[in-house]
Amino acid sequence: MYSLLRRCSLLLIMLMTACSTLPDYPPAPAGFYRVQPGDTLYRIAVKHRQSVGNLVNWNQLKDPSSINAGQLLRISPQNSSGPSQPRPTAKPAPTTPSRPAASSIALQWPVRGVVIGKFNGNNNKGIDIAGKEGEPVRAAAGGTVAYAGKGIRAYGNLLIIKHGNDYLTAYAHNQTLLVKEGQTVQAGQQIATLGHSGSSRDMLHFELRRQGKAIDPLSALPAQ
Repeated sequence: MYSLLRRCSLLLIMLMTACSTLPDYPPAPAGFYRVQPGDTLYRIAVKHRQSVGNLVNWNQLKDPSSINAGQLLRISPQNSSGPSQPRPTAKPAPTTPSRPAASSIALQWPVRGVVIGKFNGNNNKGIDIAGKEGEPVRAAAGGTVAYAGKGIRAYGNLLIIKHGNDYLTAYAHNQTLLVKEGQTVQAGQQIATLGHSGSSRDMLHFELRRQGKAIDPLSALPAQ
């Protein structure tokens, strides 16, 4: 069950995939935005001066990675006079994911510990690192905090950091979060404390994504 929930990951912030040919969609009504090919929740949030957490909550996104080009997203709070959210008019056919290429980003370990769960690209899109409750969790590379919250139950207290245009790192099951959305962080800076929120034991679940696709973090981490 836990592995199934983990598959509904991020994210939150993934590169949206779509068919190469899309129908013409009507304009979005006031208070909504129609997802375009290549959009990410983070990019949409920044463009409309909202937080990723607001978009997740307003649109009840239980699986943010399933957002598709053509889908309507609420980008402002609903009020009594506002329109009800229309259903998306079309949804691209599912595609078989290709195996991501090896990473070309250099990371440092967010915590030091035994890897108790390895990446397999299916029910574990990252690695699980054992640790002690309260120990520091550090940014694996410098970047901008794209998400800080607990909107995805299986991840508990979750942080996502954006590194340039291509890469994201995710840090899940934290006890406390020490940074906020939009904050710039440096490699090695403490961003959270380790915990077990959304998990049955103290550990850090760590993911690396390139253009929305999960990559084995061990391909970018130095040997311990």
